[in-house]
Amino acid sequence: MADLVLFWHRRDLRLGDNVGLAAACDRTANVIGLFCLDPDILRGDDVAPARVAYMIGCLKALQASYAKAGGQLLIVQGDPRQQIPALAQALKADAIYWNRDVEPYSRQRDTDVAQALKAAGIEFHTKFWDQLLHAPGEVQTQAGDPYTVYTPFWRNWVKHNKAAPLPAPEGLNALTAQQQDAAQQAGCIDLPRAADLGFAWENGFPIEPGEAAALARLEEFCDDERAIATYDERRNFPFVDGTSRLSAALKFGAVGVRTVWAAADAAYGRCRSDETRDNVRTWQQELAWREFYQQVLYFFPQLADGPYRSQWQDFPWVNDKDHFAAWCHGRTGYPIVDAAMRQLNETGWMHNRCRMIVASFLTKDLIINWQWGEKYFMQHLVDGDLAANNGGWQWSASSGMDPKPLRIFNPASQAQKFDGEAEYIRQWVPELRSVDTGPLVTGKIAEQERDRTGYPAPIVDHKTQQALFKDKYKAQKA
Repeated sequence: MADLVLFWHRRDLRLGDNVGLAAACDRTANVIGLFCLDPDILRGDDVAPARVAYMIGCLKALQASYAKAGGQLLIVQGDPRQQIPALAQALKADAIYWNRDVEPYSRQRDTDVAQALKAAGIEFHTKFWDQLLHAPGEVQTQAGDPYTVYTPFWRNWVKHNKAAPLPAPEGLNALTAQQQDAAQQAGCIDLPRAADLGFAWENGFPIEPGEAAALARLEEFCDDERAIATYDERRNFPFVDGTSRLSAALKFGAVGVRTVWAAADAAYGRCRSDETRDNVRTWQQELAWREFYQQVLYFFPQLADGPYRSQWQDFPWVNDKDHFAAWCHGRTGYPIVDAAMRQLNETGWMHNRCRMIVASFLTKDLIINWQWGEKYFMQHLVDGDLAANNGGWQWSASSGMDPKPLRIFNPASQAQKFDGEAEYIRQWVPELRSVDTGPLVTGKIAEQERDRTGYPAPIVDHKTQQALFKDKYKAQKA
């Protein structure tokens, strides 16, 4: 009788280009998919309804993919340390396979599950790195250390050969009727809706959940002459659809990173000018940024709880709660900041240029602890990823690995440069649509216009706050 193997999906909600799943299928066609709804994750205070809804959509699509291939995806809910071994025992599974993760909680959870499986005498295989093009430690400094600065990491990382995408398995098997009964007795459930889990989200997503939608968007982005071939020129303008919008798909593994790199590499090969090659290369550098932050988190797991730079452990933040509430709700009196925060609150997504603007404003203008903003982002972002979110916030706060840490964004100059016609501001701050463009991008809105529209005056003065932050920063470094 053929082996029965369970494949535990986590951040790899797809069949194609899945390293661990491919290894399991090399062993046997009798591979059953498994996903565990982990209460330790779902009950966290940094869970976004949009992200849960997107994940459930990806799982629904994954179940359909399994069924189409003749297989089956099982759903359990509860502590994976108990649920995974219990299901494996109930089904008399010969082995469990899964891909590794970089996050501290995931690594500890996986260690605990592996120990429980070992105690139960169940074989497991966990050596697979699926979410990265290069496993942690594969790209190191000449001294054999992990990189802490992006640019030299990129220069080394890009020289390494990238693995080709893996095909999706075909001809999988589903459980027998007897096994199905055993699975249900072991706690398998129907896939719930996000609302069943306590998360209401009806505002849509940057792209639809699932592997098919992610692959379609990747093809569209990489084949469109106005997309990847003009990426470097258009990516910084929040009113322009100039980004891939694949971040949520990459977060949950609805698309494989080898597939993404191959598509970008193919687009690079089709370029007929240095200009278009530079545009494609810029997008590839963004993929490297993703890997840099994940590898940094792997080697420096303490980043999940605090700053990289030790002098920031006790930085004298002001932490005005009223100012933080105004920032959260898009009521700071700075139109570009408020537009970005309202986009986040309404859609579960924010343009990357705007993420940098609002993060700088929170930390450098309001002088509020970056971890407040980091958590708020995770509570709302459909693509919220610990490594990328933490890395971005620490970069903006000057507490991270940036070799030129003291960066302060001027909201007015950012708006003038990247939203010169105030199109983005007008889209997300509708009460200001009739205000002239000049005041919108400079933030110098007349008092009578504020009274007429109900838009607030600036809650702080940028120049004053900039000087105050610099003083605090110098004192902290001394």
